[in-house]
Amino acid sequence: MGKPEFTIGIEEEYLLVDNETLALAEAPEALMEECLADLDGQVSPEFLQCQIEVGTKVCATSGEARDDLKRLRAGVSRHAANYGLSPIAVSCHPFAEWRKQHHTNKERYNTLEKDLAGVARRMLICGMHVHVGIANNDLRADLMNQFTYFLPHHLALC
Repeated sequence: MGKPEFTIGIEEEYLLVDNETLALAEAPEALMEECLADLDGQVSPEFLQCQIEVGTKVCATSGEARDDLKRLRAGVSRHAANYGLSPIAVSCHPFAEWRKQHHTNKERYNTLEKDLAGVARRMLICGMHVHVGIANNDLRADLMNQFTYFLPHHLALC
């Protein structure tokens, strides 16, 4: 049996911090526009205005995804530096106060904030998502069934 065919894509969320104080900083609209134009539209605002998200293209190999992610990280860093900011890839900020953060004014985020109220307002977190596409329906179902066994172990390690 040959190697199964798959695709991979990675999304990363970053917090933006002020280079001098390391405090969270809201993404200037111009920063988002510059990143979108320079990085092939692979950048978007996230739930909070102090967040920015990148997403690789659909890639055929993990090496291709790594290279695209490196390009995106470097581009966001370069553009953020023009505003005295740096993106940091952390799950949460060590001293930020969630009460002082504002969510991005986007229909999806407005609905989330309305529906989840305090839970959404306290959601000062970032993550990384790895998407794997498997065209073969039987293989995909088999792998997902196997994954359910390992999920508790994976979560325990996180």
